[in-house]
Amino acid sequence: MAPKAVKPRSSPAEPSYARSVVQGLASSENRSVVTAIGMFAVGVAFLHSSWSEILLPA
Repeated sequence: MAPKAVKPRSSPAEPSYARSVVQGLASSENRSVVTAIGMFAVGVAFLHSSWSEILLPA
């Protein structure tokens, strides 16, 4: 029988950059900042759309 290959012990892998960014955005410490940026983006999208004509006086 052939000898078994010895596997080197690997250290725990570091999380990928994308995973660390998502975890950072999802953390409760950053919730208010992420909410504010999201609301700003929604406001800009609304004002850029044709729905912004609702705000014009008649």
